[in-house]
Parts: sequence; structure tokens; C-alpha cells
Amino acid sequence: MAACALLLQALACLLLAAGVRAEVQADFSPECRLFMYMGTPPRGLEDHGLKKICQRYNGKPRYVTLYDVVDHIPVYSAYTFKRSDGSKKVDVPWMYEPQLSTETGSGEMQPFPPDSLHKSFEDAQAVLEDYSNTVDFERGHLNPDEHQSHPDDKASTYTLTNVVPQIREFNIGLWKQHEHTIRRRLNNYCRGTAYVVTGVTTSGHMIRRYNIDRLAVPTVLWSAYCCVDYDHNAPFEERSKFPAFASRALNAKKGSEVYEISVQELENFLKQNTFVDKKFQIFYEDCVPNNAIMTP
Repeated sequence: MAACALLLQALACLLLAAGVRAEVQADFSPECRLFMYMGTPPRGLEDHGLKKICQRYNGKPRYVTLYDVVDHIPVYSAYTFKRSDGSKKVDVPWMYEPQLSTETGSGEMQPFPPDSLHKSFEDAQAVLEDYSNTVDFERGHLNPDEHQSHPDDKASTYTLTNVVPQIREFNIGLWKQHEHTIRRRLNNYCRGTAYVVTGVTTSGHMIRRYNIDRLAVPTVLWSAYCCVDYDHNAPFEERSKFPAFASRALNAKKGSEVYEISVQELENFLKQNTFVDKKFQIFYEDCVPNNAIMTP
């Protein structure tokens, strides 16, 4: 009996320790919360099968991602916009996230290995082969490198945990033009920090490899930004899109259009078309400065 009691006590300790580790892994650290307005991630998302990633590169956190380890795509990436000329970094290898596959994995994204070692971690995330034979789709960034300035920040966007399968024509056409539009707007009229969250909705369409579902194909791409310190003398057409605004578009070859809408309209759309709950909110208090406790 004494031996059983000791065994049960040891088991309880192990379960408690595991719970503590899970709690730590389930939340963003303070340094990673800096990429979200008021340090607050979007709320109202179901957490089943979703992992919070603090995207680290070259020794520093760069942005955060909520990742679906079943569909092998990000649900959203949240980042701070950096003033940029829009140039792209073209000499970066695609990377993966070791911490998704093993607790002992590196806390930083790593280049894909040159051989078949990726098979040890492809259960939890996308790998290069998932995109290799997709004629209609290509890797589309949620945090685009043109919204970053420092070479390391740009490089950190080239991880498969930050991309989704986008229809090629949509990715290089309408959505790319929209990324340019947002870059120019925030470059010109945002005086402080701009917080951006870009995500997707899905409807069950999958990319398969060897007859196995590998990647969920987004139905809609959406994005929202928050900048409470902006140019109040900007032209009305631009000033009316501050402190926060949003957009959504179908991930389609034809008939797609980017709709610029209010953050509240986007939230209502997502409540009706995806798994978020009724309390879903992209930014703390919808990025209304009077509702936030601002720090100097």
C-alpha cells in the first residue's frame, strides 16, 4: 500500500509538472506580446489544435503566429509594421519551426534540412514537398517581408508557419497590390507603432500529398491594422481609415475583390463564417484609444 501511495504521489507530481509546462507554452511571453496592441492577442479563438508561436530568428523575437497543427497552416500572424521601401529579401532559405515538433527542439526557426530528415516533423507542420506539386497555389505570406525593414525581420517571414496556400493569380495580383496599399498608407500617415493581424478562414478544401490531407486551402484572407498615433491632417480618405481598419478577400483565381471595411465589420464577418466565438475581438477594445490605458 505504501508503495502504491508513493507511486500515486509521484504520478501526481508528474501530471502537475506537465500542466505547468503546458500553461507556459499556452501563453505568449511579455517580449512576444510587444507585437500586439496593448500586449493582447486576438480573443475568442478556439484553442483545440492551435499552437502559439513566438517567431524567433537570429536571437530575437520577430512576430507571433497562431498555428493549426492539424491543417498545417497559420490561423493568423500578428506583427508590428516597419516603415519600408517595399523591397523583398530574395536570398533566404525557407524555414520550419522545431518547437512545434518536440519540446527539446530549438526555440528558433531553422532552415529545412537538405535530406529526408523533415519526415520527423511533418506531422505537426507543413514541409516544402507540400507545395512542390501544387500548380494553382503558391506560398503566400501573412506577415509579408515588404512590411518589414531590417534584413533579419524580412528574413524571419520566410518560414512555412507564416504562409498559406494562395491562388497564384490572387497572391501576385490583388492581394499583393493590397499589401502595397497598406504599406504606403502606414508609411505616410502612421506616426507611432502600427499593429497588424493577418489571418484566414477555411472551409474544408485540402491539398493532398500521397492521398493524405496536408494543407488547408484558405477560403478568405483577412487583415486588420491598428495605429492610434496617426497624422490628423491626412486627407480625409486616408484619415477615415484610422486608427484602425480592415480588409478581406476571396482566395480565388477570378471574381475576387479586396473589400476594405471597419474592424467591427470584419469581426462580424468572421463570427458568421469561421469558428470564433461571440466574444471574438482582433484588437484590445477594438483599437479605440479612449478605452485603452495608454502608457507614456
